[in-house]
Amino acid sequence: MVNEQKTEQTSEIIRSIILTNNIEQINSLHEFVDSIGEELKLSPALTLNLNLALEEIVSNVILYAYSVVSPENRIFIEFIKTGNNLKFIISDSGKPFDPTTKDEPDITLEAVERPIGGLGIFLVKQIMDDITYSRENGMNKLVLYKSI
Repeated sequence: MVNEQKTEQTSEIIRSIILTNNIEQINSLHEFVDSIGEELKLSPALTLNLNLALEEIVSNVILYAYSVVSPENRIFIEFIKTGNNLKFIISDSGKPFDPTTKDEPDITLEAVERPIGGLGIFLVKQIMDDITYSRENGMNKLVLYKSI
C-alpha cells in the first residue's frame, strides 16, 4: 500500500508504504524506491544505492525482528524530501534492535576470518549520510538521511 502527499508551502514530498514481514515484499520495496528515484530524477547510481541501503534494513527486519511470518507484522516506510534532503523512516513493532550500536566490521580481515554479520549495516552507513535509531511506543524507528 503506497500513499503519496505533496505539501506545497514546505516543498516536501511525502510518500509511504506498508510491507509485511515476508521476504517477497522486497520487490515492493524496490518499486517504491525506484518510483522515488524516477520522480526526483535521481541518478541510477544513487537510486541503486538507496535500494541497497533500504533492502538491507528491511530484509533484516523481515528476517529477525519478528518470530513468525504474518501479515499482522508490518513494516512502515515513510519517505520525506525537503529541499535537497532525503529521509527514510523505517518503523516496526518487532524485537528492539539498534543497528547504530553495532561495531564496525574489520574489513581488513579476509572474508573467512571475519565473523558473520555486520557488513550490511556497515554498507548502509557508507551509503547514507546519517542514521538514527529510537524505540518509541513499542516501535523500532530507524531514520536514514541522504543529501542530494
